[in-house]
Amino acid sequence: MKYNFDEIVVRRGTNCVKWDESGDPDMIPMWVADMDFRVAPAIQKALEERVAHGVFGYNIVPESYYEAVISWFRRRHRWTIERSSILYTTAVVPAMSCVIKALTMPGEKVLILSPAYNCFFSSIKNNGCEVLESPLMAMFSSFEVDWDDFEAKCADEKTTLFLLCNPHNPCGRVWRRDELQKMYNICRKYDVKVVSDEIHCELIMPDQRFFSFGIITDDCVVMNSPSKNFNTAGLQIANIIAPNPAWRRRIDRAININEVCDVNPFGIVALEAAYNESEDWLDELNQYLWQNYLALRDYFAEHLPQLKVTRLEGTYLVWVDHRALGISTDEYFRRLCDEAHVRVSPGTMYGPQTGEGYIRINIACPRSQLMEALERIAHL
Repeated sequence: MKYNFDEIVVRRGTNCVKWDESGDPDMIPMWVADMDFRVAPAIQKALEERVAHGVFGYNIVPESYYEAVISWFRRRHRWTIERSSILYTTAVVPAMSCVIKALTMPGEKVLILSPAYNCFFSSIKNNGCEVLESPLMAMFSSFEVDWDDFEAKCADEKTTLFLLCNPHNPCGRVWRRDELQKMYNICRKYDVKVVSDEIHCELIMPDQRFFSFGIITDDCVVMNSPSKNFNTAGLQIANIIAPNPAWRRRIDRAININEVCDVNPFGIVALEAAYNESEDWLDELNQYLWQNYLALRDYFAEHLPQLKVTRLEGTYLVWVDHRALGISTDEYFRRLCDEAHVRVSPGTMYGPQTGEGYIRINIACPRSQLMEALERIAHL
């Protein structure tokens, strides 16, 4: 491989949330969704050149930024984005909060497929709305939509918005085009707006294909960012793609009300370097992540077969069923942290009912680190 994903980059002691938050010097962190790999060389070079300038005042977002976004999604995903549809902001979670604020009224219901990324719950509640869950069904080492339940929830007169995670966090599903079309058809039938969080859209495993909801219809809002895909979350940049002019005006207003309308110069140059110069790095990354997934799956099958590993289609977050161990998720999480010194994400973060009995493991790290963590888990 051209890029060395086996390299150990020491992050402890750098005020790193992932490595320094616990205060345990022996902890292997496999929880929060960032990667332990260096960024692509083109991104690092672009940042170094920007730092060398030495002045970091307020900045405008140049046309080259929009061109990079449009070109990337056209060639990578065959999705044509109009320049006028793009609104930039600091990150996908603030984007989500702005979109919910703009497109709902307090007291309305926002539908999600659960278990779901924990910030879905907080963003919905913080905007005065009610979380409405449609639980996913576990099917043959994966998860499927319960279409009858989904339609019944959309038919609720208080449901006005469907918040999708594509690829799905934490279950690792990459939704097929026919599934996305069916979601849209049902939502359109009941006048439910669709908002799609596509922050992991480049982390796609072999034999899978990602389809943006924006390919299905212009009658939606899509949120994306290079942050998860290129490991630049700390640089704070994201985009909201809103083709509907009326919705876009309301979202733009919410961005300004929430004061997340200004972005920093490093996020801008990093996005351009990612989308314009780092596609080969991303392709190698996905191959490495796939091999990490296979290593985890095979190790658990041999050494801890009670743990059932969900098939990974996208993201670097593996959803693992631990119910056969006969202990609660909170207790298993405590034991993993305190005794094995491995920190994962407890499934209950992603829905107290639908996440019970599961843990989420971040495999975006050098393989030697992954294997050490797996050995600790197996010998607990």
